[in-house]
Amino acid sequence: MFGSTELKQTRFYQDVFAEGKQEGKLETIPQLLALGLSIEQIAQALGLDEQVVRQAAQAKS
Repeated sequence: MFGSTELKQTRFYQDVFAEGKQEGKLETIPQLLALGLSIEQIAQALGLDEQVVRQAAQAKS
C-alpha cells in the first residue's frame, strides 16, 4: 500500500498536481485583468507564456 510520501513521488501524482496548478493559474487571469493588469504583467507574475494568457482571457470573456 502506498503511503502519502510514496504517492507524491509517483509520476501520476506529479502530473495531476501540475495540471491542477496550471488550472488554478488560468482561473485567476480574468480577475487579474479586472484589476487592470496587462497580459504581459499577468504572464510574468504567473510564469506563463503571454499567448497562453491571451487564450485564457479570450476563453473566459
